[in-house]
Amino acid sequence: MSKTSLPPSDTSDAGTVRDGRVRAVREFNRVYTNMIGLLRGGYLDSPYSLTEARVLFELGQGRETERGETERGETERGETEISALRRSVDIDAGYLSRILARFEADGLVTRRRSDTDARRRVITLTSAGERAFRGLDQRSADQIGALLGQLTEAEQQRLTTAMATILEITEPRARPAAFVLRAPRAGDLGWVVQANSALYAQEYGWDDSYEALVARIVADYAGRADPREAGWIADLDGTPVGCVFCMRKDERTAQLRLLLVEPAARGLGLGERLVAECLTFARRAGYPEIVLWTNDILAAARRIYQRFGFELVDTEPHHSFGHDLVGQNWRLSLG
Repeated sequence: MSKTSLPPSDTSDAGTVRDGRVRAVREFNRVYTNMIGLLRGGYLDSPYSLTEARVLFELGQGRETERGETERGETERGETEISALRRSVDIDAGYLSRILARFEADGLVTRRRSDTDARRRVITLTSAGERAFRGLDQRSADQIGALLGQLTEAEQQRLTTAMATILEITEPRARPAAFVLRAPRAGDLGWVVQANSALYAQEYGWDDSYEALVARIVADYAGRADPREAGWIADLDGTPVGCVFCMRKDERTAQLRLLLVEPAARGLGLGERLVAECLTFARRAGYPEIVLWTNDILAAARRIYQRFGFELVDTEPHHSFGHDLVGQNWRLSLG
């Protein structure tokens, strides 16, 4: 099997690989492989190894694809080109050939030349192969369901969000190079409330009281029309993906509020741009200082604030939004 690697990416700002981080990744791999039983003889108590089960799964996915030619080499008849299958599972051609030979001998697949290109060979699951795939697929779903069933709703949300982050980092998609910061337009303030509520419920399990807080903040902003206050919406391909507000705390103090970046737009430097815009406005509006309130679990936002020179003033445990949290007050001199 080929060695594991990350997709090519721009490494101009790559971080230093530290021993502690290597150990953390290896420890995660050790725990997770034990948790889902990858080291046992047969995957999911089946007669197949993990690699064989993965090949069967890829073929089963191709069978269920009811569309025309795709990037994976699937066809309308549920066939898969062997070359595309090898790229998908990323294993040695000889090893894949032996697996397919075993499947063919067991009556799970058929192999033949492509109707459109005789140089290519395609593979199709038989009825027996489809039954084997569906059995493995169901057992895998049952196993993961049982694992998730041991966790609370909030823990499940945290876990799946963390997994989405791993996928986003290790399998980066092509992203637009630019985004636009603009003033809120009609309907945007409603989006701010909805996006904040949905995101914090999904990632941290916060309840509806957080949505009520955001709604009050947005209503205060909309109702005052204060020239020393401003808000920004970040657009990516015409879709709102982020926001921040600079609001008046008192005559001398501005307050940064409701910084948000949607998961799909993270990694673009959008949070930094929003904070920078807020600070520039606060200086122009004549505020000597700016403050913000956050919670210690919001580590990514906290790192942004620290990079801009915000200093932690104090912390206070509190129970809000259905959870025990630690609030933090931060301050930055704008002089």
